[in-house]
Amino acid sequence: MHRRVVLVVFDGFQLLDLAGPADVFGTASLLSPTRGYRLEVTAVRTGTVPAHNGLTTHVDTAIADIDGPVDTLLVVGGLAVPDRLGDRDLIEGIARLAGSARRVASVCNGAFLLAEAGLLAGRRATTHWLATGELAERYPEVDVDDDPIYINDGPVWTSAGASAGVDLALALVAADHGHALARDVACGLVVYLHRPGGQSQFSTAMRATTPRDEPLRRLQAYIDENPTADLSVPSLARRAAMSERHFSRVFTEQTGISPGRYVERSRADAARRLLEVTGQPLDAVARQSGLGASETLYRVFRRHWRISPGDYRRRFQAKVS
Repeated sequence: MHRRVVLVVFDGFQLLDLAGPADVFGTASLLSPTRGYRLEVTAVRTGTVPAHNGLTTHVDTAIADIDGPVDTLLVVGGLAVPDRLGDRDLIEGIARLAGSARRVASVCNGAFLLAEAGLLAGRRATTHWLATGELAERYPEVDVDDDPIYINDGPVWTSAGASAGVDLALALVAADHGHALARDVACGLVVYLHRPGGQSQFSTAMRATTPRDEPLRRLQAYIDENPTADLSVPSLARRAAMSERHFSRVFTEQTGISPGRYVERSRADAARRLLEVTGQPLDAVARQSGLGASETLYRVFRRHWRISPGDYRRRFQAKVS
């Protein structure tokens, strides 16, 4: 018996959010025809639905006309999601279908559509790392976690950005049919069955608020440009011409994190850049980023990105021919 998967799209959706999970479910069906999936794509209106990259998909059944039980309702994301939050036909259609679905899932910022439909209230959820702060601010009833590739909370599954839809779909196949089939699907698609680390490893910046006062902005730039300097609180307070106590209070108030925490993040980012563009040994990377020893470098990477420096380098180092 094939499980019915309904995938919800809209004008401006992310094509990979649809194609990635669809290929996982489709490959599972090829490998195990008696335990596969039946896929249906729906939108508010039938006909051609353009993705934001200009390619299109065809919808045969409008969301209002989908009836009967649904095994998995999967809502994709895309750059147009903010414009779709006020589309009551879409939001109410998602809420209605969720009522008859065994489970509900979203890819990337499709989580906003689930939240707008009231499906994430009181649940732990994730989305693309760039949008987790906005999701938490807009929907305070949602427990937002910005690191996992995907999260399962009861019958609701949410995932990080774009390619994380593949990770999510593999997890759904494993939950339905066991590890062996999910592994075979992953091998066939040449992807990880369980991707190491969380999505924070893909973040392009260790985010902190830019101070509103010019002296602190200059000091923040100094920290980022001089990772091996003396960046202790007493030294930074002297550069800012403030007492240590006053400096710590003002810096934390204007950036959202303490001076010590900011220095560690800045040095971690410097180490990450060195791992990406050089082949230097880890102890040299640790010294040049201000972290001192390779043991400290390892601890900082595990704390911020949940992978080792060596794993990070293997994934993200620029290859020079």
